[in-house]
Amino acid sequence: MAWTELTRRQHARAGGKYASDLTDPEWALIAPFMPAPKTTGRPRTTSLRDVFDAILYMATTGCQWRMLPNDFPPVSTVRG
Repeated sequence: MAWTELTRRQHARAGGKYASDLTDPEWALIAPFMPAPKTTGRPRTTSLRDVFDAILYMATTGCQWRMLPNDFPPVSTVRG
């Protein structure tokens, strides 16, 4: 399949800092499967989307844990 102007717009990945970042429609498909925040304890301070983006970044690039860019949540949070 050749890229046309229509298909380029349909598959555009604008807005993400990294190629592995999820688009809003992709996150809308995944978000229902993420655990809901607990009603007790400390409130969640890190976005699950950011954690998921970090995991996808590591899966696509093969980088080591300690080499995760500072744009993502701390490694200890991502590894959970």
